[in-house]
Amino acid sequence: MSLLILMRHGQSVWNAANLFTGWVNVPLSTKGIDEALEGGRQISHLSIDEVHTSTLIRAQMTAMLALSQHNGGTTPVVQTPQMVEHTSESGDIELVDWSKTNGPAEHILPVYMAAELNERMYGDLQGLNKQETRDKFGAEQVKIWRRSYDVPPPNGESLELTAQRTLPYFTSAILPALDSGKNIFVAAHGNSLRSVIMDIEGLSREEVLSLEVPTGTPIVYERIGKAWNRLHEF
Repeated sequence: MSLLILMRHGQSVWNAANLFTGWVNVPLSTKGIDEALEGGRQISHLSIDEVHTSTLIRAQMTAMLALSQHNGGTTPVVQTPQMVEHTSESGDIELVDWSKTNGPAEHILPVYMAAELNERMYGDLQGLNKQETRDKFGAEQVKIWRRSYDVPPPNGESLELTAQRTLPYFTSAILPALDSGKNIFVAAHGNSLRSVIMDIEGLSREEVLSLEVPTGTPIVYERIGKAWNRLHEF
């Protein structure tokens, strides 16, 4: 048995301003910080062996703030090598990972960052006010761009396209860890997580359109063999 803990990032500054965000790299709002901390408290007692998050700061902030409340006693360490040119004693120039640790591995909680977990890219809508966009293009058109499965906003991604990059990462990087018995925490975004939940729960294209993923709220699945069970108490 293993656990998959999913959490959408807390409210961002642009969520609060009612702007389309997508891949624009904005931080959490004060409310979002509180949401991430509260979400972390809700899962503070659950064992976590590995963390995956996107390359966007709002998801990274959420992961680290949530983990600041955790009782595991480990230190989250981002697994991105910091390569620096170094001159060896022999005079050769070589690339050295200055972030390498030689301490006990049991004190480290590895954190992996992947663009595959990023939010849906909203293309020409990024940075625009959502209500002003409805006023300009019509509420029905904006609803299609935001909530349909396979219709992207201009020069952006649909949920279908988002799933095409998110699910291969989930299958190759996260599922094997779960199947080896590890508990995994994923801090990501509304649409990247919708694609994962759609796959886990076997939702149809129509069913996923009504799926809401609240900010800063843990969603926990138990994996036993190849079966999934969503936990309502944890």
